[in-house]
Amino acid sequence: MSLAYGIQLPVQAQSALFAEGWEAGAGPADLVALARAADDAGFAYLAACDHVAVPRRLAPAMSTVWYDPVATLAHLAAVTERVRLLSHVAVVGLRHPLLTAKQYATLDHLSGGRLILGVGAGHVREEFEVLGADFERRGAVLDETIDALRAALGPEEFPEHHGKLYDFAGLGQRPRPAQPDVPLWVGGSSPAAVRRAALKGDGWLPQGDPRERLPAQIARLRRLREEAGAEGPFTVGAITEPLYVGRAGWEVGRRTLTGAPEEIAESLRAYRAMGVDQIQVRFRGRSRAELVEQIGLFGAQVAPRLQ
Repeated sequence: MSLAYGIQLPVQAQSALFAEGWEAGAGPADLVALARAADDAGFAYLAACDHVAVPRRLAPAMSTVWYDPVATLAHLAAVTERVRLLSHVAVVGLRHPLLTAKQYATLDHLSGGRLILGVGAGHVREEFEVLGADFERRGAVLDETIDALRAALGPEEFPEHHGKLYDFAGLGQRPRPAQPDVPLWVGGSSPAAVRRAALKGDGWLPQGDPRERLPAQIARLRRLREEAGAEGPFTVGAITEPLYVGRAGWEVGRRTLTGAPEEIAESLRAYRAMGVDQIQVRFRGRSRAELVEQIGLFGAQVAPRLQ
């Protein structure tokens, strides 16, 4: 079985936990160059995050640079050809599901069916409060929102959903998504998030699980799906350690996987052995040029060794 590989793009999210120094001065041209490089290198998807507003108390760690995922992915859809477009993750509880469906259905339509809708519960209380969303019950809200989105992103021009929080029928939305079934991946690594992914998702996007925790999480996913009689394809994801292909002439950090292509591939193949279907990779790089080079090296020299 092949191991797919995708990337959450730099620049569009600049948390102090992972942003490189050069990203502070980067902009649209850099995003386009990186997206095209990933498209050319065979990456399965480009991902963008979702934060509407970051409170001052969190800004030193998170920064306030968070591009809107719909606008960003739509922009990149127009300058790429085949790579898929992932929201990792859309905090869909912040918005009415018909609004979310309108935005992402249009994105899927414009991109020719390249959307993967990744959703999550969110974690910033002030963001919910200022938008009038329920932070305390965000898990329950997300559960129903997923059901509502399944209806609203389906084939019907006039979708219908009747729930405790949302109730709609007789309201038409076109254009419809280009895909008959938009893949919906659920993000998060808490017990509730893993259960939600297993029972309601088409895939799981872990959040910060080190590789040693993944086997137990994957076993629980499989057990929950088996107990529920869930069928159909299910994509298990993982976020890898930072990567640097080759021998860096600078300090790339002790957690970074670095070395010859076969060394990196050997380490990453362990994910496939655990039952992972797709890995999200991130590269160390001191400039756009170095990052574009890393993306190209990975696609040409590491990816063929992942199979």
